[in-house]
Amino acid sequence: MLVRRYYRTAFAVALGVLGNRQDAEDVVQDAFVKAIDRLEDCREPAKFVQWMLVIVRNRALSHRTYRKIRETSELLPEIAEADDSPFVDAARSELADTLQSALATLSKVQREIVLLHDMDGWTHKDIADSLGITEVRSRQHLFVARKLLRERLGPSLLREYSHE
Repeated sequence: MLVRRYYRTAFAVALGVLGNRQDAEDVVQDAFVKAIDRLEDCREPAKFVQWMLVIVRNRALSHRTYRKIRETSELLPEIAEADDSPFVDAARSELADTLQSALATLSKVQREIVLLHDMDGWTHKDIADSLGITEVRSRQHLFVARKLLRERLGPSLLREYSHE
């Protein structure tokens, strides 16, 4: 139940730190295994999600360091199975690559806030509590990040895919 409820949020944080979908999925899985194994260490059940996100963020940072040390060449892009036609799959894959590239140009904090707020619907208060910043700072980061994404993605791309 915890995995179903918080997977997307944990994934958004890991993706925000790593900028790579496959690595983020691995980190989230590892983080959930560790969190469930150490569940008794969560002293405030009402703050489980914040506690869990600290684990995810730390695992992602460790993984990023490990990857920098071990990386020798770029991995091939993920090949996803889908029920749609190859053309739709290709378009989605291209869009995902474009979005991931645009997100990678943001700072780590901006990327994390965009993913938490826009993908998972977190409030600025929850984001501020999770990241240890003020709500005003969270709003500022989101405003700047969205502006940068609009510049990098262009208005035609945003209009084309905003209705899907």
